[in-house]
Amino acid sequence: MQLAGNQFSNTSASSGIDVITFPDYPSEIRAPEGTLYGVSAFQIHLGSKKVTTPGDYIDVLVAMNASSLKVNLANLKNDGIIIVNTAGFNAKNLRLAEYEKSPLETDELKNYQVISLDFDSEIKNVLTGRGTPPKIMRKSKNIFALGMTYWLFSRSIKATEEWLKTKFKNKEDVLSTNLTVLQAGWDYAQNDERLKVQYNFQTTKYKKGYYRNISGNHAVALGLVAASKRANLPLFLGSYPITPATDILQYISAYKKYGVKHLQAEDEIGGITSAIGASYGGSLAATTTSGPGLSLKIEALGLAVITELPLVIIDVMRGGPSTGLPTKPEQSDLFQAIYGRHGEAPLPVLAAESAADCFYMTVEAARLAIKYMTPVILLTDGYIAQGTEPWRIPDLDELPEIDVKFCEDSEKFAPYRRDPDTLARVWAIPGMQGMEHRIGGLEKEDITGTVSSDPKNHQLMTNLRKEKIDRVVNDIPDLEVSGPEEGELLMISWGSTYGAAHTAFEKLHQQDIEISHIQLKYLNPFPKNLGDILKRFKKIFIPEMNMGQLKTIIQGNYLVPVIGLHKVEGIPFKSSEIVEKIINILESKEVAK
Repeated sequence: MQLAGNQFSNTSASSGIDVITFPDYPSEIRAPEGTLYGVSAFQIHLGSKKVTTPGDYIDVLVAMNASSLKVNLANLKNDGIIIVNTAGFNAKNLRLAEYEKSPLETDELKNYQVISLDFDSEIKNVLTGRGTPPKIMRKSKNIFALGMTYWLFSRSIKATEEWLKTKFKNKEDVLSTNLTVLQAGWDYAQNDERLKVQYNFQTTKYKKGYYRNISGNHAVALGLVAASKRANLPLFLGSYPITPATDILQYISAYKKYGVKHLQAEDEIGGITSAIGASYGGSLAATTTSGPGLSLKIEALGLAVITELPLVIIDVMRGGPSTGLPTKPEQSDLFQAIYGRHGEAPLPVLAAESAADCFYMTVEAARLAIKYMTPVILLTDGYIAQGTEPWRIPDLDELPEIDVKFCEDSEKFAPYRRDPDTLARVWAIPGMQGMEHRIGGLEKEDITGTVSSDPKNHQLMTNLRKEKIDRVVNDIPDLEVSGPEEGELLMISWGSTYGAAHTAFEKLHQQDIEISHIQLKYLNPFPKNLGDILKRFKKIFIPEMNMGQLKTIIQGNYLVPVIGLHKVEGIPFKSSEIVEKIINILESKEVAK
């Protein structure tokens, strides 16, 4: 289903309509087929105008078996269409789905338009006489379903035909089978009188340019490469594979022609320490991980802070704690990103709001890391990392300048001499005559970099490192408020909750319910004008996929009460959930607890 979903979204995006996707697959490797916990789903939201979420409730559900129906039925709109593969509703399938009786034989589905057919039989009929092996027939069910949905949503099958010809060019039997089955699915939908509607879309009005469909992880990889070119520095990525961040390392490995170097380390510690070494050597250095891996990188992250070297850390958040829900999204690493180090070790923390935004926030993380000579954490999550959306490919000169200032005057060189504006220390790489110096985890003397245990010096260096991060606020744009500048309720979202929050904001305004909304992309430090904005509203509301981490930080920093909506189900918010909560707050006079 992941393959079919990707083909549908790529075809739709290339035709000029807006698309956002949400792959949702099991946490277990090789989860048993037909079980409730083995359901693999792929949600797609299409629109003739800008789409910001994968969707709230589903218009059309394709259920390949009984468990697929049971897991996803609650998300289907009343009178929605269900295309059901009856071959997946035998006695074994029903038992695995914990159905006592087939829902196709009860009134459970009476509120929906049910299109039931036996995919296996239909495929067998169109392939009769070809000598196609049964195994290949069984594997083409998703392609048959794809053909049906292409007709239903007025999509062309041509792009998928070309993709199949490329993918299976050396497997004639597989290629022929899939091409035939794809067309058969289209024909079946076209001729089935039970399908009384066909969806059509106008082309979305995009800014002029070249577009491609991109996932958040791929956008991060491209962002790192673009930042290295903008800074005119070699790129080094040192990482250890971990779900759902592994794709970044895989994508980076394809860009060696741009001078990219990457290391798949033996563990998380090796990944980040190799990156720190590359930064010391004058590279734009990065490491990628998820929550459990970030925990293992913490000690080395403190080393990057005390040595004051630029480093980009990408944390693709997932459900926790421990192994938790490795393929499901969550926003539960915010505390760890801001506070999770021993000693006083502050650093900037950013968050991307969408798959395409992962590109721009990666470039921004690299810019700040180099300008302020500091490690920077960028938070994404499994939702936007694996989901896709159309992305306009920018020219390199459209991106912010990344000005690298290696020390060039050996007579004035000292390892911890600082820029008076940013407090960034000078960057001198090995091999620069007269600028030999050492770095390490022990505290250094101000200016000279000599190892020092002097109490006053440690206080001074701690203050300088904190003040340096505080000054990052001078590079952060002021927040813009959507809606009234003051009023009854301000909604704050961060990271991937942007899509559902923004959609909820628009729905409420369509109902003449005036609220305001801001999106936080800079979480440490916060934008300068955040405090002033908070003072102008009676109630502050924050939806987040954790148990209230940003809520706690906002309350602690600004001493304002905050109402939270907390979701840790491994799935993103529906905008309808946020709408319902806001209406309850406004009607019931709910206050922060």
